[in-house]
Amino acid sequence: MAGRIITRCVSRALVEFGSGANCVKSRGTNRNYWTALRRTSTALTSGRAAFLLGLPALSCLGYAAYRKVQSSAVVCALDRGEVLEQADYLYSCAETEKLYQLLVQYKDSNDAEFLWRLARASRDLSLLPNIEAGRKKQLTFEAFEYAKKALEKDDLCSAAHKWYAVCLSDVGDYEGVKVKIGNSYIIRDHLERAIELNPKDATSIHILGYWCFAFAELPWYQRKVAAVIFSSPPESTYEEALAFFLKAEEVDPNFYSKNLLMLGKTYLAMKDKEKALLWLTKTKEYPAHTLEDKEVHKEAVDLLKKLG
Repeated sequence: MAGRIITRCVSRALVEFGSGANCVKSRGTNRNYWTALRRTSTALTSGRAAFLLGLPALSCLGYAAYRKVQSSAVVCALDRGEVLEQADYLYSCAETEKLYQLLVQYKDSNDAEFLWRLARASRDLSLLPNIEAGRKKQLTFEAFEYAKKALEKDDLCSAAHKWYAVCLSDVGDYEGVKVKIGNSYIIRDHLERAIELNPKDATSIHILGYWCFAFAELPWYQRKVAAVIFSSPPESTYEEALAFFLKAEEVDPNFYSKNLLMLGKTYLAMKDKEKALLWLTKTKEYPAHTLEDKEVHKEAVDLLKKLG
């Protein structure tokens, strides 16, 4: 599959570093954002088809909660709410290894709230630069199993559907292009269900838009290759992708630099130069707080230069 397809948007928080706690703060509250840390574009003919995925970031819950993690000799003695609060705080502060160690104690839990967070933490750990290939693969499959279990325990949990879709995309990288394309249908189904359960989740809406954009931009000859490998490969249009990107912006304006960029790129693909310039300019002016924001800014500037 030569275009890019996604699910990690996966995240988005406009981050500011809190004083003293090195914590990432997000605009607004109760948001599941995605910060994309990987960017991949692979061809069907290469035998790989990768999704763009990212890490959500949640708002800080306070330094006191973090102190509880460090001072508690037996985390299991804490009640459910305290553990989830600590988990979300560690996540918001990018304490990936500490978060994983906290949540892995609950790997046999029947609580979907623990399990989807553990899936996310396992996946995040697999993306760290110091993780060797074998461990990365192990964590990727672990993450999928935790997400799968979370979904089994609570089919009405929006986050479980979202992380199942993300982790299914990840394991597809190890299972070949035919499986990867087949999984695309399942990924879309779970993203749609996540949105149905939580219509205010702008990141899931963005991810679905990116999924549509990737298949819309697939060249005709790659579609033919896909049709040989998979009798009925997924299809979409720029119009469909645009609708999702606009909806995400309506739900949460300026929540993610990548959504602004994709609006510009979609209008560009649809030959609407005026609107493409509008959204690419907004992207360029977006505060670059993260590495991804900086990469998005650069791409927007390059596109604007080409447009003159």
